[in-house]
Formats: sequence, structure tokens, C-alpha cells
Amino acid sequence: MTPSLIWSHISVISILDVVLVAILIYQFLSLVRGTRAAPMLVGVATLGLAFYFARLGELRTLNWLLSTLLPFVVFALIVVFQSEIRHALANLGSRVSLMRSSNSVADVYDDIVLAANLFSQNQTGALIVIEREIGLRTYIESGVALDARLSYDLLATVFRPSAPLHDGAVIVQRDRIAAAACFLPLSMNPVLSTQLGTRHRAGIGITEETDAVAVIISEETGTISMAVAGSIERELTVERLRERLGHLLRRYAPAPSLPSPVEESLADEEPTSSQISRRQDAGRDD
Repeated sequence: MTPSLIWSHISVISILDVVLVAILIYQFLSLVRGTRAAPMLVGVATLGLAFYFARLGELRTLNWLLSTLLPFVVFALIVVFQSEIRHALANLGSRVSLMRSSNSVADVYDDIVLAANLFSQNQTGALIVIEREIGLRTYIESGVALDARLSYDLLATVFRPSAPLHDGAVIVQRDRIAAAACFLPLSMNPVLSTQLGTRHRAGIGITEETDAVAVIISEETGTISMAVAGSIERELTVERLRERLGHLLRRYAPAPSLPSPVEESLADEEPTSSQISRRQDAGRDD
């Protein structure tokens, strides 16, 4: 091999090395941006600069202190950033799974879009969680097992204000409703708006822990929201919800017509006194 080819080979490897490092840094910064890990990362960077200047300025006491604490920093970072590390590994595993099998896509969830439209019109609070790559067995076991085929009518029945299972979340696995009235972890993100209630924080919380998609309908305003990867998109239209679900679930969902019998029976039903009192206190639930 000639020297020119050797240098060309070394330069290609160096460029590839720099590109891979840049990609890792970019993915890491994208992961912590807008989360509670961002200010913690600033604190870690501040400690790193303090250690550098202590070595540079020969500050013996400070240098000794930082050198003593440095071996424990790695374990502290794992504890502090455990949620972000878990989310990053889960995201990586999801991408590998999609690369391994291009046919592993979610089914069309038209019934969820139709039900969300109905709940929005009637101002019925609802929380629907769609499982993707990461299993939700722990949260399914916290609710009432159904294992029923996903349908518009079943969702409309479960979330009727007079139904015993309307509180809590419905968890969907592919084309089946696994459980209803499930308890979900509440998001503790301080950046979230104070206008978001328990239902919205639960929808965000499950997407912080897993790669699930949460569809949330406010009981107070009837607005449709969707939570993904710890962030929430509010005031979605039905068309926008269908588009986002089709993109996230790797499947195009055509625009179906809304079934009229169930909608008319729910819309024309006279509200009971308990329903009226619940809607007056809806701000505590949404």
C-alpha cells in the first residue's frame, strides 16, 4: 500500500470518527433538551470546569477535593440521569427493532380517532395509551383486564361518565384493549403548565417511562392532546391526530366516517345530576 493510500485511509477513519462522535453528542443534547436533566448537565459542566481550573492554577486543596470525589461522579451521574439513560436505551432498541423487521408496524387505530372525536364533542374526559415496543404489563395489571378487540363502541362505552371503568386509562396493545381503569405514573416535570391536571400528567408520565403514545381528551374543554416521549401536543384537530398517529405507528390511517348511532345516543342522553357535578369539578381531573 502506497503512502498516499495509507494517508487517505487514515483520513477517512478520522472523519468517520469525528462524525460518529458528533452524532452521539447531538443525540445526547437532543435527549436532555427541555427536560430536568438540562440544568443538571450544566451543573456537571460547571464542576468539570472547576476541576480543570484547579489543575491549571495548582489549587492543591480544591484539586485534592475534586480528585477524591471524581470516582463517585460516574455513579452519581447514573443515578441522576437514570430516567434519561433508560429512555435512550429504549429508543435505541426500538430503532433496532424497526430496522430488523420492516413489517413490524402497528395497526390502523381509526377507532381511537373516532372515539376521540366523540369525546371531544361531548366533553368526555378520556385517556388512551397505545403500547409500542416497550411492554406495559406493569400498568395493565394495575387496572381491570379486558383483553377485548379494539372498537369505537367499546371505547365509547368504557369512557361514559356513568360507566364504572371511566376513571383511569385504557391501554391498547395492537388491535386489542388490554385493560381499563389503569393507574399511570404522574409526570413530575416542573416545566409543565400548571393548567395541566392529573389526566394530562398521567399521559405525559407514561410516555416519560416508555415509548407509548397517549391520547388525552380534556373533560373541561373537550380539547384533544397527545403525549409522546415526555412532551405534549395540545389542541389537536381530528385530522391532525389521525396524521400524527399514522406517523408514529408507521401506518397511514384513511379518514373514515363517524358512526352515527352511538354518537347520537350519547349526545342526546340527558345528563344526570352526578354528571353535572363532575363537570363542575372537572378542573381537578383534567
